[in-house]
Amino acid sequence: MTTSTAQPKFNYGGQAVIEGVMMRGSKALAVAVRDPHGQIVMHSEPVNAALYSGSISRIPFLRGLSMLWDALGLGMRSLMFSANIAASAIDQQPVARTVNPIGPAGSIESAPNEMKTSDIFNGPIGWGVMAISLTFALAIFLFLPKWIASWFEGSVTSLASAFIEGVVRLLLFIGYISLIGRSKEIGRVFGYHGAEHKTINAYEAGDDLTVENVQRHSLQHPRCGTAFLLTVVLLSIIFFAPLNGLPFGLGLILRVLLVPVVAMVAYEYIRFSAKHLSNPIMRALIAPNLAMQLLTTRQPDNSMVEVAITALKKVLDSEQIQPLNPERMIP
Repeated sequence: MTTSTAQPKFNYGGQAVIEGVMMRGSKALAVAVRDPHGQIVMHSEPVNAALYSGSISRIPFLRGLSMLWDALGLGMRSLMFSANIAASAIDQQPVARTVNPIGPAGSIESAPNEMKTSDIFNGPIGWGVMAISLTFALAIFLFLPKWIASWFEGSVTSLASAFIEGVVRLLLFIGYISLIGRSKEIGRVFGYHGAEHKTINAYEAGDDLTVENVQRHSLQHPRCGTAFLLTVVLLSIIFFAPLNGLPFGLGLILRVLLVPVVAMVAYEYIRFSAKHLSNPIMRALIAPNLAMQLLTTRQPDNSMVEVAITALKKVLDSEQIQPLNPERMIP
């Protein structure tokens, strides 16, 4: 494994999608998806530069809320793109084209094996899926834990009731991930999640982005979305505790309103912990976050890693960052 000094830094994130990986930088995102023909289909689009490299990105808490909201939209669009590939690519033939070029300074040209796809999951259907998903999440992870904890409110203290609510929410979270992970389809998504982590870990270590090198790296990453969600669940115990003496309906509404606040604090914690990984106390504090990722990642095969490398290469191109050995990158 070839290692160099520190790589150039840039603001990025990632997400596994259906048979693919999305990578995001400060200028653009790239989604690489393997279609039913076995080809890697690429999509890229610019991101809001003000959020990821402007003044907002330097304002604590506010940056977390704005970035998380934008990430939700980008993630949903990336997921819908991959769903369109899975649903319609079987009947399509590969054609060369450009997808959402960014411009002369940081243009991203399409790969020769890009595909025309239908917009089955865009528009009303896509927004409908998002609305149903958010409603389901609120019902399961906010309403149900509060309802169960309310059974004990007459016999325990408010703090104990908050603790019960938090434990129920945590068990539901772990149980839900464990349950969906048994699905073959979700298991493959978790495999691409592992490929995303390995590729980012390899890049941060300064290694050449080859399949062999990437496969040697860890499945875990401190900035993972799973770690963020676990942090939100644990912080909610503290933030929701003062609401336990309120009427059920009012307490539930205030919990919904507090979710963005909890998310902002969780974002800053994840950001801070990722910058202080050398501190043994911090390493101990984030151990549960890393352990939780064992449920949401799978060991990827080489084809999954190739997709993740392709997506990251597009992002590096948009940032005008040169890899260590460009000729050894996945083309």
